[in-house]
Amino acid sequence: MSFELPELPYSTDALAPWISKETLELHHGKHHKAYVDNLNGLVAGTELESKSLEEIVRTAAPGPIFNNAAQIWNHTFYFESLSPNAGGEPSGTLAGRIASDFGSFADFRAKFSETAVKTFGAGWAWLVRKPDGTLAIVSTSNAATPLTGEDIPLLTCDVWEHAYYVDYRNRRAEYVEKFWNLVDWEKIENRFGE
Repeated sequence: MSFELPELPYSTDALAPWISKETLELHHGKHHKAYVDNLNGLVAGTELESKSLEEIVRTAAPGPIFNNAAQIWNHTFYFESLSPNAGGEPSGTLAGRIASDFGSFADFRAKFSETAVKTFGAGWAWLVRKPDGTLAIVSTSNAATPLTGEDIPLLTCDVWEHAYYVDYRNRRAEYVEKFWNLVDWEKIENRFGE
C-alpha cells in the first residue's frame, strides 16, 4: 500500500484573497506532496507499509518516518479545516463550550492568534478537546501533533513559513488574522461532536 496526496476539498484559487492560488499550489502541491513521497520511500518494504497513516503517527519513533507521516496528517487536517466563504463564529454546543472555557469567542480568538503568532520557528497552533471535555489551545513544534496524545484536535493553524510567506512574507500576525476568514466552523463543530 502506498500513501497518496489527498485532494484539496476546494480549488487552488478558492481561498483567495486570504490564501493565494500560488501559495496553495506550493503548500499542497509541493510541500504536502513531498511528505507523501518521502513517507512512501521510507516505509517501502517494511512492516509499516501496511499500516494506516494514523497508526504510523501514533507509533513511529522520532525521526524521518514520524516527521513525514505527521506532516501529512497535520497538513490534511489543516486544509480540511478551511473553506471558501467560511469564517464567522461557531454555533451550538461548541460556541457554548468556547464561551465557558475562554470567556467569549473574541477571547478565544485572541488567545489562539497569540499562540499561533508566538509559536517559535516552524509549528502549529491547535484547538483541542481534552479528555475531560474542556477545550485548550496548544502549540506544537515542527511535525508534532496532538494525535500522539489523548487530546482530540479540532482546529489547527499552520505557522510554518511555507504556509504564508508567498502572500505575507514575514508578517505571520497578518496571515493569522486572515486565517479566521477561512475557518470552516461546521467542520470544527462536527469534530467537536457534542
